[in-house]
Amino acid sequence: MKLIVTQELGKLAKWLRILGFDTEYFTCAKRGSLIIAALRDQRIIITRNHRLPRPAGMKIVLLESERIAEQIQETLKELKISLNCDMMFRRCTICNAQLVGVSKEEIKDRIPEYVFNTQDDFNLCPVCRRIYWQGTHWGNVQETLARLQG
Repeated sequence: MKLIVTQELGKLAKWLRILGFDTEYFTCAKRGSLIIAALRDQRIIITRNHRLPRPAGMKIVLLESERIAEQIQETLKELKISLNCDMMFRRCTICNAQLVGVSKEEIKDRIPEYVFNTQDDFNLCPVCRRIYWQGTHWGNVQETLARLQG
């Protein structure tokens, strides 16, 4: 499932990427460009913009909430998605690229010494070169998702 999130939903775009969904963050104010991008890439539009046109044959999810936790819930419910922990942390939260595993020796000079000594699994974004590992953010995300699921 490929998604495109409009400019007022930046936090949601990051969270959907954390959850493993291919999510483009569309920041251009031109509605026509959004529609073209969604059609070109076969993406579902997620927005809070009630004035957005609704072309036939295009899926648009219109969110009501201003709060990120509720936006995540609305999105999952509307798209009939259940969370899969195996999908989490597979995409770069910055550029949306799929992460690739990398050995700790390859990135030794790019991470803090403490992280090198305490972590074994690392992922690298092949586009923006950001490095990811299972730090405290993993537990924070798990707690947030547990609250969302009740």
